[in-house]
Amino acid sequence: MTSRQKRIDLATLTGVRSGKTSYYRAYVRSDERMQHAVRAMDSISRALVRTVEGPRGLLEEVVRAAAAHLNAEWTVLALSDGHLKGARPRFLASDGEGEITVDEGDLPTSVKLELQSIRAGHTRPVIESTGWIRVPMTLEGRTVGSLVAQHRLRVDPEPGDLSVLRILANQAAVSLHTSEQYQAGLALHRQAQRLYDEATAQARHLADRTAELRQVEERLLLAHQRELVDNERHRIARELHDSVTQYVLSAGMAVEVARGDAEKLGDPGASILSRLATAKKLSQDAIDQLRRAIYALHQPHRDTVSTLPELLHEVAHQHKPHLQVQLRVEGDVIALSNDADHEIARTVGEALFNVATHAQATRAIVRLRYRPDRITVSVADDGEGDPTELSRKLRLERATMVDGRHRGLVNMDSRISDLGGSLAFRRARLGGVRVEMRIPLPIVARTPGLVSDLAHPDHDPLEA
Repeated sequence: MTSRQKRIDLATLTGVRSGKTSYYRAYVRSDERMQHAVRAMDSISRALVRTVEGPRGLLEEVVRAAAAHLNAEWTVLALSDGHLKGARPRFLASDGEGEITVDEGDLPTSVKLELQSIRAGHTRPVIESTGWIRVPMTLEGRTVGSLVAQHRLRVDPEPGDLSVLRILANQAAVSLHTSEQYQAGLALHRQAQRLYDEATAQARHLADRTAELRQVEERLLLAHQRELVDNERHRIARELHDSVTQYVLSAGMAVEVARGDAEKLGDPGASILSRLATAKKLSQDAIDQLRRAIYALHQPHRDTVSTLPELLHEVAHQHKPHLQVQLRVEGDVIALSNDADHEIARTVGEALFNVATHAQATRAIVRLRYRPDRITVSVADDGEGDPTELSRKLRLERATMVDGRHRGLVNMDSRISDLGGSLAFRRARLGGVRVEMRIPLPIVARTPGLVSDLAHPDHDPLEA
């Protein structure tokens, strides 16, 4: 075998060609290039698994690997204008020290010219005598940018070096495409999140408006009911004024005439005159009570009320012309059914009417106390009433039901008993009577007619 044939066979086996008799120097140089290529691929493989950093980490690794492979003074990876518009960053540059920048102002003039050339779409592979090497970035058969480097190798780059750069450039193209898809997906996610937030806010707004409309509807219904009640109250007041009051006045005048006639006839007897005086006094009392009732019936509701404190305030306001009434509320208001609220308010109104009519009182205090397990309402006055006597009358009325003069006590007891509560009479600190109403929570309707004792074992002094 001749020496020429040996060189050909060795070149075939090692890929090293030399015109000299020794292949060692060329082999060493080829091995160094191979090691550079392996290190470049290794760096890319490490970058591929760093998914947390996103595409930016892989692109930086591509630039550093290309710079290290060519011992480059400057390396630039950039996209052409009009390609992968959503990908970020649009370019990366690395100096000879391995520092990465994305600020075009940090680049020297020659590097800026290369960047402008890439952006303009000049992406053909070129190896210039000035040391610049350019390889295109391709994606699905189209060129989207370039990887360029200004090498500082002792010899010109070989085809294998260009293959390494193409692998790096194409890997960067895939990463930038992924970046564009990621940015597009992120934009869609943000848009979806914004639409979801708007829909949620709109749903909350609609729920608030629905709740407001329901409240308005309830208020309108209540206002309509109150209008009907007010009309009926005014009708009853007119009837009382035009008929019943006139009859009572006529009866009083007739009694007075009879008393005068009796005195003119001589001495009819002290008992007859006393009875006539009593009849006159009763007529005057009846007229006074009718006028108070007519005044209360004519008083308009100032506002549409719904809660128990509002109802009690309304009731107290109606008695102000004849009685100084204070309302005190303790604890957090607990919502009750409309029927329960109105039954309690009517009972308090009856108690205040009795105070104003029978107790000779000038002052009353209504106290409403909310507790987790019950509601307690009291009406205390500074009048001349006797709690023991009121309890006796209530027991008597329950038993007989023959006299209508004190029917109000039975009505009060019946209303509270129907709510599952109890009614009691005690001495008030103001000097008069304190009417106590205790209603357990939750309210459970009972059969009317439950016994209401004078005192309770678990007495809780609701002193006025």
